[in-house]
Amino acid sequence: MGVIFVNVSVFFRSQPARWAVAALFFLNGAVLGSWASQIPVMVRQLQITEFTLGMLLVAFGVGALIFMPLSGWLMARYGSRNVTLAFTVAFVFALPCVSLITSLWPAYILLFLFGGVSGGMDVSMNANAAVVEQSYARPIMSSSHGFWSLGGFVGGAAGGTAIETLGFVGHAFAVGVISAALLMVTWRHVIKDPAADFSSKLRFSFPKSPTIYLIGLIALLGMIPEGAIRSWSALYLTDELGADLAFSGWAFAALSATMAIVRFSGDSVRAHFGAVRTLQWSSLTAAVGLLVAGLSGSYWVVMLAFAFVGLGIANIVPIAFSAAGNQAGVPTGVGMSVSATMGYAGTLAAPSLIGLVAERTGFSMIFVAFSLFMMLIFFMANLVRTADFTKS
Repeated sequence: MGVIFVNVSVFFRSQPARWAVAALFFLNGAVLGSWASQIPVMVRQLQITEFTLGMLLVAFGVGALIFMPLSGWLMARYGSRNVTLAFTVAFVFALPCVSLITSLWPAYILLFLFGGVSGGMDVSMNANAAVVEQSYARPIMSSSHGFWSLGGFVGGAAGGTAIETLGFVGHAFAVGVISAALLMVTWRHVIKDPAADFSSKLRFSFPKSPTIYLIGLIALLGMIPEGAIRSWSALYLTDELGADLAFSGWAFAALSATMAIVRFSGDSVRAHFGAVRTLQWSSLTAAVGLLVAGLSGSYWVVMLAFAFVGLGIANIVPIAFSAAGNQAGVPTGVGMSVSATMGYAGTLAAPSLIGLVAERTGFSMIFVAFSLFMMLIFFMANLVRTADFTKS
């Protein structure tokens, strides 16, 4: 046990602010991955239909969208460090509270608040990562998102076994205790914002420059394919391409695996080639993958194409968030909240819209259309120049 604490201490002393924000990304992903494992149990516990579950998840998403700009307003006054820590404390308690739900209406309220603190923490920890980038003068956003993916994998993979061993409520409280311990280790290392970035007299206002909204559009376009593949790839493979149910789950798994791998190497790639060129190659790679996924009639090829899409889209959102958090004349938290809200709004709205369109066109044409979205990102790539810290 002593060796573990020594290793953790060395790990944080090397670049404490960088590893502290990575730990927060991991914590956020692990709690959400754990929550995903609990959803089937909650359905049985409340005896609800899939439609009602969908409405509860809408409440979660609405909470996130409302709290994201609120997080930006709070950061304009108090800075990303204070807001991140406050939302993380609330987030640590969220899953244990949700696990105690016994009736439907409290479920709506608690899931709205769970989504809210999740969205608020998401924006503020991304803003804090941008502050770390400014302090170290090099990119760390992609690997931070890689830690989020790793946390989601750990939380999701361990969730089922933990629920069987500890029970529904026991699992949630165990996640809460572990998250609280990680937060305590991390707390003092979370970087403070430059004094010029926030003021108690500063009021949140939407930026007047169109650039920040165009960067938000890049984030939105970059998030839509991930949400679409997560929600609809299994149905696409089984209903339109003839795959069996066991195989269909590998589509999103392939995308997730390549995204996580690329995100851990994405910072060094961006540092070497520059944000603009990295975004251009990323969008082209994603475009090719989506085009093949839409035109191929083989579910094996489509699965590999989705893995190729993951190689491309992995760095799009981290680069967009870095660019948004480093806009001249725009406080880091404000820029981050605008781009994050636009991006996540797309992931919430897109799956239902895709379902409506797919009833008339099928999924293949939708993935072909998404390849055009990636080409739009290619032509907008010059907007992310502010994500650069070193010369390529």
